Amino acid sequence: MAYTISTAFAIYFVIWWVVLFLTLPFGVRSQHEDGVGAPGTDPGAPIATRMGRKLIWTTIISAIIFALASVAYNAGLLNIERLSKLMRIPL
Repeated sequence: MAYTISTAFAIYFVIWWVVLFLTLPFGVRSQHEDGVGAPGTDPGAPIATRMGRKLIWTTIISAIIFALASVAYNAGLLNIERLSKLMRIPL
């Protein structure tokens, strides 16, 4: 591997959190949408968040993204020279 285990873990951790925030809104139904709700609660409050499923999907999607990025990095597709040319930033 081109980087240490701690660096790989840190990169995966950041990817995992970004993907978690992307998956949070999927499948959430509010009390207002279902027409049920306890008195005194916000109508936009979710009925069931299904966090277990979201955490599993977040882990799977993050692993796929990390694996693809790792393969691209090891193949030389994600190096600083190539990315600077792509973004037209002089080194």
